[in-house]
Amino acid sequence: MKVIGILIFCIWISLGMKNCVQEKVWTVENLTTYDHFAEMEHIFHQGGDTTYVINFWATWCGPCVKELPYFEELPGKDKSENIIKVILVSLDFKNQLESKLLPFLNEHRVTSEVIFLKDAKYNDWIDKVDPAWSGSIPITVIYNKNGRVFLERDFNNVEEIIAQIP
Repeated sequence: MKVIGILIFCIWISLGMKNCVQEKVWTVENLTTYDHFAEMEHIFHQGGDTTYVINFWATWCGPCVKELPYFEELPGKDKSENIIKVILVSLDFKNQLESKLLPFLNEHRVTSEVIFLKDAKYNDWIDKVDPAWSGSIPITVIYNKNGRVFLERDFNNVEEIIAQIP
């Protein structure tokens, strides 16, 4: 009888815990969207003890999708005492926000901050991210009070990203 009671208690607790954990559901209303790069340029100039990891990607980019889970693993994995803040900047097509981007974010349970940049005038702002950027994605900018790194490449694991933190 005790075993059955313990079993029922464990099932009750596990069901209750599932209800306590809120998954983020991405919608048009809660997705940060910018029409122009100038509106989001401030993300490259934040200070403090935080390490910022900014990744430009798109759902149609195979290497971008492959590396996305490694960025999701980053928070809490810093090699120092700093906080890591991941910002994923989506360059998906404007007309595919609801048909591609939002379903992708929900299906992959993305929890990092996501910015949807609608500004398709890439040549006007690519150099503002980094003059070395050829325009291809994925690219990642990592910066903190110790320095800044621009990486035009994809990653094969979270450790490769951590190794690039200044």
